[in-house]
Amino acid sequence: MQKGVATVAQLSEFDEIIDARTPAEFAADHLPGAVNLPVLDNEQRVVVGTIYKQQSAFEARRIGGALVAANIAHHLQTCLKDKPKNWRPLVYCWRGGQRSGSFTTWLRMVGWDACQLEGGYKAFRHLVIDETKRIAPQLQLRIVCGPTGSAKTRVLDALAALGAQTLDLEDLAAHKGSVLGALPDRPQPSQKHFETQLFTRLQAIDPARPVYVEAESRKIGLLFVPEALILAMRRAPCVMIDASRDARLDFLVRDYAYLGEDIATLKHNLLRLRELQSRETLARWHAMADAGALPELFGELIDLHYDPLYRRSQHGNYLGYGDAPRIATTDLGPEGIRALAQRILEQTG
Repeated sequence: MQKGVATVAQLSEFDEIIDARTPAEFAADHLPGAVNLPVLDNEQRVVVGTIYKQQSAFEARRIGGALVAANIAHHLQTCLKDKPKNWRPLVYCWRGGQRSGSFTTWLRMVGWDACQLEGGYKAFRHLVIDETKRIAPQLQLRIVCGPTGSAKTRVLDALAALGAQTLDLEDLAAHKGSVLGALPDRPQPSQKHFETQLFTRLQAIDPARPVYVEAESRKIGLLFVPEALILAMRRAPCVMIDASRDARLDFLVRDYAYLGEDIATLKHNLLRLRELQSRETLARWHAMADAGALPELFGELIDLHYDPLYRRSQHGNYLGYGDAPRIATTDLGPEGIRALAQRILEQTG
């Protein structure tokens, strides 16, 4: 391997990982634990790219070089000013080209044993895709099923508290998976960042032990579960939470209470069902939302939307659904959820 260059297999060997790309690129996705020290900011990269296309490569490099030098100097004078002599950073950009190469050269000139990531972010992206494909089929998945309102995510939390391995895809996707599932305080990540977070979680799983994961559709909000994982999930054994309708309704009212504070968003989300529900039904649901009648609204959503959709999707998507042990409950409060988790472990562990 060329001196000053490292591969994705060597990520753990470095004291710090530096993303030299723009803040916009970094926000879309980045290597886990990386810090963003851009050699060109968002606007500067656009300017340099425009000069490259409209004038010449030389002019773009001349102007870009001055900007890169100024930005590297700023980083050296600020966030890097106290780094010790033996500090060893890894620097990457999009493809392991001029941006990370320039930064690495300056860091090595200072005296640090800095390395440039061969292939840049694109090489890491290939690693994420390949490793997800490799790991997913090896997992001993246990699929927690149940119609909307069965507290499946809370059951996963309780299983984790009891020492079980869990994979919470909805947390990684920042979405509850239903038509009303957008979170009020967490936007969904980009598809690439979702997959990076998933890859990091998969790496930490012990393949010799069961992994509990909630039954999901291929799509969670705007994001897609990688093909290798969704196929492994659909082939895995299932366990069914058979909660009473009253318990589910009580849970939904508690779990989605924040929707009562943003009626406009609630009504907007309900309109996404206009191809599945009549105008009269949607008008009635909007009136319930305006009146703050969430129990009545959620009750109709259970009967007219969630349950019919669930019956169609689970039977068709999960091979183990028909043979799944059913765990009945009338209590989806904290104690009831803990009891559910314990019973699931007893039947599937």
